Amino acid sequence: MTEQTSQAAKARHFLELHRSERPLLFPNPWDVGSAVLLASLGFKALATTSSGHAATLGRLDGQVSREEALAHASALSAATDLPVAADFENGFADAPEAVAEAVTAALGTGLAGLSIEDATGRDADPIYDLAAATERIAAAASAAHAGPVQLVLTARAENYLYGRTDLADTIARLQAYQEAGADVLYAPGLAGADDIRAVVTSVDRPVNVLARPNGPTVAELAELGVSRVSVGGSFAFAALSAAVDAATEFRDRGTFSFLGAAREGSAAAKKAFS
Repeated sequence: MTEQTSQAAKARHFLELHRSERPLLFPNPWDVGSAVLLASLGFKALATTSSGHAATLGRLDGQVSREEALAHASALSAATDLPVAADFENGFADAPEAVAEAVTAALGTGLAGLSIEDATGRDADPIYDLAAATERIAAAASAAHAGPVQLVLTARAENYLYGRTDLADTIARLQAYQEAGADVLYAPGLAGADDIRAVVTSVDRPVNVLARPNGPTVAELAELGVSRVSVGGSFAFAALSAAVDAATEFRDRGTFSFLGAAREGSAAAKKAFS
């Protein structure tokens, strides 16, 4: 099997997982070690996290370059036999042709899929207008599906992450992205069961939902018809929180209760990395 054939098979398998798993649990590693660890725990596919990756570089979300994101995607894809999809932010460009160029570049990383969002990255104008956003998704879909490797394209409607709690507009955007060629649809920030159900029943593509505090459980999301559940940067930041707690105990109390958790982590790493 050639490398390209293997990547194409991963992409096909990844898309099929959206139909065979109810829902597909889609954790987000932030580096090679966490990717290998999560693969060892039995997950069937992995996704990068832009915020988690940025944190490994000492930066905030949105401060990673396209070239850095491509290198990160390549490293994680090579680290495991599982399908890996990339959080590719807004394609690192405004113009549809530049988004398509970025997706074409992503094909060379071994990925099985990627996501493109409709957030601009500009505080004064955070969301592309619908026509421009749809044109960008159409360009991304054309590039993702142009060759023997059919990358699974997730189109993201970012309204709820920017305080635009407009369900009707969010649904209209997802419907437009579906028509533009997206394989999976995603509106991060949705939390209420009624809103999630409204999205799922308004489109004909698998829907991803981001885990939210006090939101529906995985079992409840399955009942709502959700096809995929991801966690974004939460695993990465939970790990950073544990590090802060351990360091604060060491600095302020001079005690070492964190060593118990460290031993458990070391054992998990040895099992995963051997």
